[in-house]
Amino acid sequence: MNAVRTSGSLVCVGLGMTLGSHISPLSRSCIEQADVVFAGLSDGIVELWLSRMHPDVRSLQPFYRKGKSRMETYRQMVQAIVTEVRAGKKVCGVFYGHPGVFAWAPHKSIELARSEGYPAHMEPGISAEDCLYADLGIDPGTYGCQHFEAGQLLFYKRRIDPSAYLVLWQVGLAGDKSLTRFSTGPAYRQILVDVLARDYPLDHEVIIYRAATLPIQQARI
Repeated sequence: MNAVRTSGSLVCVGLGMTLGSHISPLSRSCIEQADVVFAGLSDGIVELWLSRMHPDVRSLQPFYRKGKSRMETYRQMVQAIVTEVRAGKKVCGVFYGHPGVFAWAPHKSIELARSEGYPAHMEPGISAEDCLYADLGIDPGTYGCQHFEAGQLLFYKRRIDPSAYLVLWQVGLAGDKSLTRFSTGPAYRQILVDVLARDYPLDHEVIIYRAATLPIQQARI
């Protein structure tokens, strides 16, 4: 690794899941003190709220395009972020929830910036997992808790422990290998059901959960 440079830096922060309610004082300070803020957010309302904290907020959403590989999109996001770091700017990347959970671009941006000698770090945020424990009244320490991305559960034949809680993420994308789609159909979810039926009876309780992203919303359970 190169020696740490005196100009240019990167911090990736999380807004938490619910707008305005979950952001930490430290993450807010990082946003306000940055020279440039990149927003990895899919909601225009959230971007508008963020722009009230900083005059130079640049959305990463235009990198997405229908039929385009999300991995290509993520690489372009990383390049956009690190380019400003190389230009000597104090850069802040802002992402939903926890910036290190289901977020490739923040991890890669920090890794690349550090490899080039720039100070870079991540500040944690409240993730969907944290909200799930609170909204469903689940303590992962009671029985243990296992987490899998739904597609990985199918592709890599993960072992399931039926005596512990099982949390599956991105069920709507289960079975997609192309990284170009944002949802798959009922046939894919039926395959997921068939896989789960090897370890659970078909009448086993399943909770479908989505955290609230706006203060006026309730979690969907």
